[in-house]
Amino acid sequence: MNKNRLIKISKYLSRHLRHQPQRIGIQLSPGGWVPVDELLAACQKYQFNISRKDLEEVVANNDKKRFSFDSTGTLIRANQGHSIEVDLQLEPVVPPQILYHGTGAGAVESILQTGLCKMSRHHVHLSWDITTAKTVGARHGKPVVFMINALAMHEHGHTFYRSDNGVWLVDTVPPDYLQLI
Repeated sequence: MNKNRLIKISKYLSRHLRHQPQRIGIQLSPGGWVPVDELLAACQKYQFNISRKDLEEVVANNDKKRFSFDSTGTLIRANQGHSIEVDLQLEPVVPPQILYHGTGAGAVESILQTGLCKMSRHHVHLSWDITTAKTVGARHGKPVVFMINALAMHEHGHTFYRSDNGVWLVDTVPPDYLQLI
């Protein structure tokens, strides 16, 4: 599959598995799962044909690993980033001492004042490395990276999760735990 087709399918799946499942008549079950056959039929019904092979290629080759199959391969979900209510059934985990968050330069002053907020998403997304955080930040303009004292947050009662694709998730990051790097 060429890169443009891979991106087009990924965006379509993101829209419907993270934000608007009802638009194509699917419903997310607990964990955010949808039967693969149901998703493929819904896509076809709405004139966006995706084969099982296409779906497998997108799951395997999406640069951000946004999607995953369950252990049986019969269910698919978006790993995180939902704007709709969904329980991803993630278990709390102890984070590493330091995590990172990338954003655009225009957001720095606000973040320094209020911290990182989940906004319309379920969680604030954090990266385990600076390179990934810079890449994320570049999507919002000139990238800047914040270092987060994640272990101290955890020790002060903040709950962390780690999605299937390695993104660290937390409800909020107060300014006291942030350092601009």
